[in-house]
Amino acid sequence: MDVLLLGGTEFVGRAFVEEALALGWRVTVFNRGTHEPPAGVTALRGDRSREGGLEALTRGEWDVVVDTWSWAPSAVREAASLLAGRAGHYVYVSSRSVYAPPVPFGADESAPLTGSGDVGYAAMKAGGEEAATAAFGERALLARAGLIIGPHENIGRLPWWLTRIARGGPVLAPGPRELGVQYVDARDLARWCLDAARRGVGGAYNVVSPPDFTTMRELLETAVRVTGSGAELRWVEPEAILAAGIEPWTDLPIWLLGEDHAFMHGADVSKAVAAGLTFRPVEETVADTWAWLRSIGGRAPMRPDRPAVGLDPEVEAKLLSA
Repeated sequence: MDVLLLGGTEFVGRAFVEEALALGWRVTVFNRGTHEPPAGVTALRGDRSREGGLEALTRGEWDVVVDTWSWAPSAVREAASLLAGRAGHYVYVSSRSVYAPPVPFGADESAPLTGSGDVGYAAMKAGGEEAATAAFGERALLARAGLIIGPHENIGRLPWWLTRIARGGPVLAPGPRELGVQYVDARDLARWCLDAARRGVGGAYNVVSPPDFTTMRELLETAVRVTGSGAELRWVEPEAILAAGIEPWTDLPIWLLGEDHAFMHGADVSKAVAAGLTFRPVEETVADTWAWLRSIGGRAPMRPDRPAVGLDPEVEAKLLSA
């Protein structure tokens, strides 16, 4: 199989490249060349945001195209239109943000969608879906991912928890302990998308783990175990955390409550599971992410277009001493 990856090769794109190479596929990457291409791939250069930026894609044929674009949907429209006659399948890595809020717990792919447009992450992802489908029809696979974690994460959510827990001492652990957490390891996302595209699977799929796959307790206790720090998890009720002005998701990554939790951690994924989506154990994802962090000196790279996440140590200490 020949696969073309449109986009960066830092996190999700990197997972696609590594999984495709592991399958023995021939891999071509197309991007601006900000980072060195992975070994074993063919690199094409171009800037999708500029006129004439797709020149390098005017030649060539591929069995599968993977597009991770998250900005103005016109870039997806132009690339998909250009490649529709020379590529078999188009995988658009979308997001569950395309659903119109509020998204109830247990919502599946039939939930109402938000409007598409050029402003706002959700609207741009929705526009990307429309563009991919317009060009490829049933040959477009729309992978609506939720929380994506794993090695090479450049958003900082799981890396922040691992770094904080590795520091040791009392750690603010947001309750309730058994609060469900739903995510997908980037490698599982990539593997399923590539295999599904190979089999000709099209349409929209929620690509995350089941809602009961893990909990805050299991996730954080696993982080304590794999780091070997001996950190003490101090479980605090949500009311006390919110009263201290601490924000879910940004100050305490992954943790969400109420409607936000129902949206991010409550998707019905039965359609994707029936189509072959599988999930590696929580401990494997956490341990592999920690091993990667250690290999690069303990500080994860961060995307410049995303805000930093994590709780101020002084704020944490003040709440835990109250």
